[in-house]
Amino acid sequence: MIKLTLYNDADLVVNADMIESVEKTPDTIISLTTGKKVMVKESVEDVVGKVIAYRRLISKSGRTFGARGQNLLRTEMRGFETWT
Repeated sequence: MIKLTLYNDADLVVNADMIESVEKTPDTIISLTTGKKVMVKESVEDVVGKVIAYRRLISKSGRTFGARGQNLLRTEMRGFETWT
């Protein structure tokens, strides 16, 4: 999930797996697989960067199993909000 900002300054958390496309028209419009479209304040580059960062986090935490993997995920999630 990635955190974005709507134009009324409300926070929005989007499932990155549900994003179908991101358009710049000149505003950033995200099309979801459900058919819904959302206009956000972030640039296209920022949205793509957040999706990549999220996928790296999931990929990295998925490789480690057991207690160590859980601790790694908690540690990574703690810092997740600062760079998304």
